[in-house]
Amino acid sequence: MTNRRLFNRNTAFVIAAGFACCFAATASAQSTTSQMEGLKLSNDQPIQIQSDQLEIKEQEKKAFFTGNVQVVQGSTTMKAGKMTVLYTGEGASVTSGNANIDKIFLDDTVFLTSGTQQATAEKGEFNMATQTFVLSGKQVVLSEGPNVFKGCRLTVMMETGQAKLDACGGRVEILLDPKSRQPQPKQ
Repeated sequence: MTNRRLFNRNTAFVIAAGFACCFAATASAQSTTSQMEGLKLSNDQPIQIQSDQLEIKEQEKKAFFTGNVQVVQGSTTMKAGKMTVLYTGEGASVTSGNANIDKIFLDDTVFLTSGTQQATAEKGEFNMATQTFVLSGKQVVLSEGPNVFKGCRLTVMMETGQAKLDACGGRVEILLDPKSRQPQPKQ
């Protein structure tokens, strides 16, 4: 029989050890491949997680957050219907904060926001081994103010911020507002 723990409505954890490096701000892209500085790793701030329910399966090294999942780190907020966390480490426990996060899966409409920057998708995946974050679905929308980028798969290398937006069988759609450009310093 597996060791199971169940926590109910509005369970809040600050799990800085593993999660702190996972969720960082989204940023705008200027083309289908771009630097996304806001999606670099952030190890210096704690994470607060709230959900309607949390089920931890210690022997399987899995944590299941379900129902109105909200994750906050600094000025960044992530919302999803479900979040599954896979972790590693002998004797590791999510509740004690000593778990090494392997992968995080997000499902049921994912929404990321930080300041004026937002991203939405059907699902997402953080792979800690490859330091890769992927948002995917029928339509992934990335926006900063009036600038909007649409595709089906956004892949971000979290260590460098390098990003790639793939099309939905057709072409990537980009709407840029020239008024949103930062003025260039005079030389």
